[in-house]
Amino acid sequence: MRYSIHDGPGIRTTIFFKGCPLSCKWCHNPEGIEQKPEKTFNAQKCINCGHCQNNAIFECPTGARETVGYEITVSDLRNEINKDTLFYEQSGGGVTFSGGEPLLQSDFLLDVLTCCKKDYIHTAVDTCGFCETETILKAAEITDCFLYDIKFINDQKHKEYCGVSNKIILLNLKRLSETNVKLLIRIPVIPSINDSLLEMNDIFNFIKDFPNIETVHLLPYHNIHSDKYNRLGKKYELSGISDSESPNMSAIVKIFRGRFNTKIGG
Repeated sequence: MRYSIHDGPGIRTTIFFKGCPLSCKWCHNPEGIEQKPEKTFNAQKCINCGHCQNNAIFECPTGARETVGYEITVSDLRNEINKDTLFYEQSGGGVTFSGGEPLLQSDFLLDVLTCCKKDYIHTAVDTCGFCETETILKAAEITDCFLYDIKFINDQKHKEYCGVSNKIILLNLKRLSETNVKLLIRIPVIPSINDSLLEMNDIFNFIKDFPNIETVHLLPYHNIHSDKYNRLGKKYELSGISDSESPNMSAIVKIFRGRFNTKIGG
């Protein structure tokens, strides 16, 4: 995605990796969970033209049927990134690697980060932090900042709503706090799930003494992504959650604002 202004400083190119080790019930990018390419169907665009009745021809002239995801080489991706160099230079931007989880394809990611460093391009890695500590520390040596997601401190809730333990996630964040890499914390605020002041105070107390965290983004919940699940043939499990911003948002902002630059959204 080109010309992004929400995934780090300046104007950025955001590269979405497919594949994620988490299965967050509110995931806004369900097309990024599976690592392999996936086929989607948008019934609203379908005109019953019959073009897709031949299984060998999956792509649709109306866009009703699409394949999400493709393979690319490091060299080709480097070329695509460098097409936007002028925008990076003028805005103080760069490239952000998101997902899915980019560190799930760590060898590829590290190679691309190395290329960006050689090309003097600012880089950011948007991560859930669920990976080997050695891997994330290698990335920290050649990237400029991490956009680091925290959903819970409570491990049981993390297992229930995200599918895995958060112990390695919190450990990796602590280890990153001992480096010089910049950290931006992102917290999805999900009504009735993790928006209690107790949970948010726990997150604050965990990160408050980390010296390289400058900013905290509180991400309001929305369900506009539910149509993505339909197109992928998947069920969205939180359809009953209110689409309104958490009633605790103002109080949550106050928890973080005394210590960090705090923003709703981003």
